[in-house]
Amino acid sequence: MQKARIKLTSPDFKQLDDIARQIIDVADKTGVKHSGAIPLPVKKLTVPTRKSPCGGGTESYEKWQLRIHKRLIDIESDERTLRRIMRVEIPQNVHVEIELKGE
Repeated sequence: MQKARIKLTSPDFKQLDDIARQIIDVADKTGVKHSGAIPLPVKKLTVPTRKSPCGGGTESYEKWQLRIHKRLIDIESDERTLRRIMRVEIPQNVHVEIELKGE
């Protein structure tokens, strides 16, 4: 039996949780063991930008932030389960990594 580790990343946590729920539903329907969706720490990318376009005056900054949310799902999978997971429609801004580990 193989183990598949699925890592989902996205700036939109609602879409991320929806895709994770769909993958877990596929695992439940096929009857394989799974653990997840485990939330991993959020990565925060901060970009400070200067408010004033000219160089005069006091320096004041705006801080823009992009949060990247991550989920981890482990599935004891067979080929049929993985094919069903591959059929799940994934939005443009959700990134999926599937790592297979043989035992």
